Amino acid sequence: MDYGFDRIIERKNTESLKFDSTPPSHPPDVMPMWVADMDFESPKCVIDALVERAQHGVFGYTAVAPSYYEALEYWFGTRYGYKFERDWVVQTPGVIFALCTAIRALTKPDDAIIIQEPLYPPIKASILRNGRKTIINQLKLEDNTYSIDFDAFEKQVCENNVKMFALCSPHNPAMRVWREDELRRLVDICKAHDVLIVADEVWGDLTFAGHKHHVLPVIAPDYQHRILLLTSGSKTFNLASLKLSNIFISDSELRKEFRAELGRCGLPYANAMPIIALREAYSEEGAHWLDAVIKYISANIDYMDSYFKQRLPKVKIIKPEGTYVVWVDFRGLGLAPDELDRIISYDAKLWFNRGETFGEAGAGFHRINAACPRETIVEGMKRLVTELKKHI
Repeated sequence: MDYGFDRIIERKNTESLKFDSTPPSHPPDVMPMWVADMDFESPKCVIDALVERAQHGVFGYTAVAPSYYEALEYWFGTRYGYKFERDWVVQTPGVIFALCTAIRALTKPDDAIIIQEPLYPPIKASILRNGRKTIINQLKLEDNTYSIDFDAFEKQVCENNVKMFALCSPHNPAMRVWREDELRRLVDICKAHDVLIVADEVWGDLTFAGHKHHVLPVIAPDYQHRILLLTSGSKTFNLASLKLSNIFISDSELRKEFRAELGRCGLPYANAMPIIALREAYSEEGAHWLDAVIKYISANIDYMDSYFKQRLPKVKIIKPEGTYVVWVDFRGLGLAPDELDRIISYDAKLWFNRGETFGEAGAGFHRINAACPRETIVEGMKRLVTELKKHI
């Protein structure tokens, strides 16, 4: 089935963060390939359901229907073997909102929270803005892929009396889909030192052939009472602006504290439209769309990788295992980060995510969004390589 992924959809003047918020530091005609949303339409079943609900015309307070939980059970049960009780599920407007809520509810000011950089910047920002300390366990880059320094992780946990681990699985921007043995070793360390795990699995559905996402409580049932599982359809089905996440908390006391913090934020009701959208997306039709979009994005990344290898081999794409945000290593060009950014932004007129925002080890890297029509990828690569070649 043709889902129209090649079609260019005009997103300017649609209140798009990606297209309508160009900062003064960038040319007005820059091509945006940065923030992690797709330039594709969401599945037709989602669009049709939202249109039907809008035509109803009454938008009162929302109660989550059993059919919504049935959709969650179908999706997580069939794809990941995850079984849960319905009262474990708490809806929030996004995984970062949920992370902030968990930090305030389940840790104290100045408590230490460990993260693994390079890392999606709002995770670290959530810790700091809520008055907690960040402990950085640096991922190791070897043979063009990232791995975990487990010995350093455990040492940092012990030396800093770490109370919480903010896990990113799959990892953004490292493009790692963590193996079961890697996740189990992290869990074992946390279990040995009673570290609460907040697992951001927002990218869990977007994994490439040969790689499998493991829902953390499934591989660690002995420790699931100390795991908060953060999930969303925002990346999977391009629903970010609808602001809905499902947070699974099996332990009743942790869930009580989490819900109490939500109450202090004045957030008692879910939003009707994202509930409907995700219920329809977590379906067989949604699964077919997802399979197709993963193949398309994977082919986009293959094109990028081949283009660099043929025309600018000193630029390397970190081995892609999942997500659609591509972590690209430009360090082989020998350009200073500011000079690299100037060439990309002003000469090539491309807007990527600058690597330093993901941590100090991101210097010389950029993150590129590959969830766009092939025509955009082709044009972007042509501009990028043409301009870089002028400066090396």
